[in-house]
Formats: sequence, C-alpha cells, structure tokens
Amino acid sequence: MVFSSISFLFVFLPVVLAAYFLVPKSWKNYCLLIASLIFYAWGEPVYVILMVLSIVFNYACGRVIYDNLDNRRKAKLSLIFAVAVNLSVLALFKYCTVLHLALPIGISFYTFQAISYIADIYMEKAEPQKNPLYFGLYISMFPQLIAGPIVRYVDIEKQLEERRVTLNGFGIGARMFITGLAKKAILANGIGAVFSRITAPGEPTAVLTAWVGAAAYALQIYFDFSGYSDMAIGLGYMLGFRFRENFNLPYIATSITHFWRRWHISLSTWFREYVYIPLGGNRLGRNQQILNLLVVWTLTGIWHGASLNFLFWGFYYGVLLVLEKFVWGKFIEKLPSVLQHIYALLLVLIGWVFFFSDNLGSAFAYLGNMFGAGSTGFADAVTGQALFYHWLLWITAVFACTRICRQLIRKGTAHPKLRWIAAAIYIAVFIFSVSCLITDSFNPFLYFRF
Repeated sequence: MVFSSISFLFVFLPVVLAAYFLVPKSWKNYCLLIASLIFYAWGEPVYVILMVLSIVFNYACGRVIYDNLDNRRKAKLSLIFAVAVNLSVLALFKYCTVLHLALPIGISFYTFQAISYIADIYMEKAEPQKNPLYFGLYISMFPQLIAGPIVRYVDIEKQLEERRVTLNGFGIGARMFITGLAKKAILANGIGAVFSRITAPGEPTAVLTAWVGAAAYALQIYFDFSGYSDMAIGLGYMLGFRFRENFNLPYIATSITHFWRRWHISLSTWFREYVYIPLGGNRLGRNQQILNLLVVWTLTGIWHGASLNFLFWGFYYGVLLVLEKFVWGKFIEKLPSVLQHIYALLLVLIGWVFFFSDNLGSAFAYLGNMFGAGSTGFADAVTGQALFYHWLLWITAVFACTRICRQLIRKGTAHPKLRWIAAAIYIAVFIFSVSCLITDSFNPFLYFRF
C-alpha cells in the first residue's frame, strides 16, 4: 500500500486517525504500532515476520550493548555482531540474486534505522528503549517505514515517550501531506509518463531528446521521492511526531557538494554519522579523507542496488566530491552563480543516467546519444511531442523546484488574510490529485525497489 493510493487515502488513513485520536493517551503508541504492522502486512504479509524478527533482535542487541558499556571490548564485539547480522539479512534479500528472493519493501530503510539505534547506544548518545513495543513502533512506524526519511532514534527518543498533538500541528501536517501528494500524483506521474514514452522504444537517438529524457527523469524522481517524504513528514506532524526535512530544493544547488546537502538528507546524514566519521572523517589527513569519501559514496551506490550502474553512480559522485574539495572547488566558487548552477545541473543529469539505466552499457550508450555519438540528429518528432505537448507540465515542474514557489506557499499560509484562500487552494489541489490517481493508470513509486 502506498500513500498515493485510494485505499490508503480513503480507507486506511481515516480509520487509523479516528482510532488514534479516540484511544487514551497511554494507548496511542500501541494503536500506532498495530496500524503500522497492518500497513506493512497489507503489501508484505509474509515479510512482516522478518520485520518483527528484526525488531526483537535489535531490541535485544541494544540491551546487551548497553549492559556491557563498562567492558568496551565486549560492547564493541556485540555491536559488530549486531551490525553484521543486520547487513547480512539486507544483503541476502537485496544482493543474492541466485536465490531469486523478492525484496521486502522498505528493508533498506528500517535496517539502517535499527543500525543507528544500536550504534547510538554504543556511542552513548542514547539509552536503550525500555518498552520493546515502543521500540517496535520506532522501527515499523508506517509514515516513514516504506521509503524514509531514515529517522535516527536519538531524534525521536523523547517523542516516543511524550508528544503533543495540536490543531496547528495537524494543520501543518495536512498541508505537507497534500503538497507531497500533489508532487507525486500530478508532477511525478505526469513527467514520468513523458520519460517512459521517450525511453519506451530504447535509447533516444536525437541529442535533444536524450537530454529531455534525462531532465524528465530528474524531475520525476525528485517529485516522486520528495513527495513521499513530504507525505511521511506530514503524517508525522498529524500524529504528533517531528521528522527532519529530507529534501531542500536540491535543483537550486550550485555544486555537487551543495546538491548532496539538499538531496535525501537523511541518507547522507546516516552515512556521515555511521560510516564517514567512524572511518576517521577528515581528521587523519588528505589521503585518508579522500579514501573515506570514496568508500562512503561507493557504499551509497551499493545501498541502492547490486548492479554495476549503481556502483558506478556512487563512485561517480565520490570522485566529483573529492575533485570539488581538493581540485576545482575554489575555482567553481568564483564563477557567476548562473554558471555554478549550470555546472551542478549538468553533472547531476549525467549522474541520473547511470541511476535509471538497466546496466552500465545502456548508461554509456544513452550518454553517447546525449553528446552526439551515434545520434541521428539534434532533434526529432519525439522531442517536439515531449516538450510542446506538455509545456504547462514542464513549466509547473521547474517552477516547483525553485525558492519562489516555496516562498509563495509560506507567505500564503502565514498571512492571516490569505489563510482561507490558501485552505481552499489546498482542498482543490487534493481533489485534483485524487482525480489524477483515479483517471491515470501510471502510478509507479521509484524508491520501492530500494
């Protein structure tokens, strides 16, 4: 079950909200835990057992590590064992292609949350959760279970014990949810259909068509994933939780470093806190720092999938970040902001080709067409159809990636005289989003496979 489905919007969510607000305060976590397990079992009836086993295992490991903090060697061995088991289970389902096992939805996200929990206990940043059912809620909470954001235990430890649900908070959450739904149902699905038509016959052969296809995918994955994150964060607000921002207008970035501070922030933060810094970060000299960056970004690529194109995608960004930090970063900073922006967008579009391609060979073939190798010309009929038949969609999507759009939304919802107008607009956007879901059969969710 996905957030952008009629069954979730008009069956699951209303029932859960009604039950959550009707039960006494002391029962709310249990109500939410049951709802989360039902949510996961709705689409993964078998693998809900795997998630429950993960909850039990990591809860026990957290207790063992905490009880042995005075004996650092034993605590460290317990941590290594727990991390190894978590990663082995993840690797078994995600990378062991010989067994042909179906990938449990959300396993990458809830596994990383479990690892952050036991790691924070070992580093004495958090104490273990005393109530195993509360810990189960942390791992399985349905708003962020399927595709994040990756919520660190230290960020919601106190919220599991005590939180307030206010009318204002619920309203903020509802607005965020509707915004995310519109991103997904209207923009991601719309521009994604354009990308699918461009790539349906194979790699486009005209140069401009290839670039339009890459741009369409860049917009699709942004609105698809950030839309889901907005819905997840919005649902958290509606239930009294405060999750951290996961996307911050990444396509206004002026460098690759800047881009990754704005894209999938929870994943970048996770790798920084639990891989980069433990490896030594930037404390052990330039050569070690370069190695650490390459290791982190290679692992980031592997996290997304076992194929060579994901591995290359991660290494590609690792190399770019190293080059920006030690070679041409200062030169880029001296360029006019427009040129900085073009530089970042070009490299990001090239990166997305490795991400959406089926294999490394297809990625290089697509890139070849983008730069004229093997192309049949600069533009063709597909180019015109993709651009001119969908001109309003393109303009809306690009505008939604800018600061101006966000500022207008904030001013409209904050101004006393405009709030009722803003509320009416949100209701209209919700209705239009639902109508798009009903009438359009194209409703994929890209990050389900991760």
